[in-house]
Amino acid sequence: MIIIDGKKVSQEICAQLELQVEQFKSLDIIPTLAIIQLGSNFASNVYIRNKIRLADELGIATKLHKLPIDTTNDALLTLIKQLNEDAQINGILVQMPLPAHISEANIIANINPNKDVDCFHLENIGKLWTARKSEIHLKPCTPAGIIELLKHYHIKILGQKVVVIGRSNIVGKPMASLLLLDDATVTLCHSKTQRLHEICRGADILISAIGKPKFIDATYVKKGATVIDVGMNRDKDGQLCGDVDFVQVSKIVNYITPVPGGVGPMTVTMLMKNLIELTKIQRSI
Repeated sequence: MIIIDGKKVSQEICAQLELQVEQFKSLDIIPTLAIIQLGSNFASNVYIRNKIRLADELGIATKLHKLPIDTTNDALLTLIKQLNEDAQINGILVQMPLPAHISEANIIANINPNKDVDCFHLENIGKLWTARKSEIHLKPCTPAGIIELLKHYHIKILGQKVVVIGRSNIVGKPMASLLLLDDATVTLCHSKTQRLHEICRGADILISAIGKPKFIDATYVKKGATVIDVGMNRDKDGQLCGDVDFVQVSKIVNYITPVPGGVGPMTVTMLMKNLIELTKIQRSI
């Protein structure tokens, strides 16, 4: 059994990204990410701090717009319009979740697709399902990170049976589209799926993104499979854990991601990769 080391893969990708940033700087270009945060949610503060820290390490500039929790929808749209029109801003990130009075779908729809660093805009999501693989420059960060992990460890995707549990717009659905682009045979499961055990046990690669601590035990997994755990939960003792019972499942699989240290480090890394791709597009590099 091999534990997939997301930290190590992230570091290797970041080394490549840093070289690209240095090339930009030789052309007097500094990739710049605008981050918008409403309120001061603790988890959001942690996520934003991690993004800014990695950006600093890579030589990427960040501009944090921290707004009051009661900022109106119109005021937020006005700021996004200004950032869309600012040639110095290469990517725009609106930290989710937003307060209940703000329409997330409306906010995402108003971000310029060529500055949509999260790859949430409908235009960019649509390309995942309709464009040629060579025409896709932006990919949702967590699914893209998972593909990078599989390829780094030379885990075959082509022709393999892949089961994705969870149909969110952030992970499940775009994960399915990226796997199809690499010629996997994909089954997308969710809370209404029947015979889940049976479906999962047929998977060569099992990807869980359901947010239920240690839900996936050894009875869900085929011997010799690859298991990717996207979950980030707390168990009954308050300890950080994934969707997968690591102790049980690791005994029967060939590859598995840990929590923490598996998928997590890749998400922010792929965000920075998207920003660099956007900078290339905008500057015709």
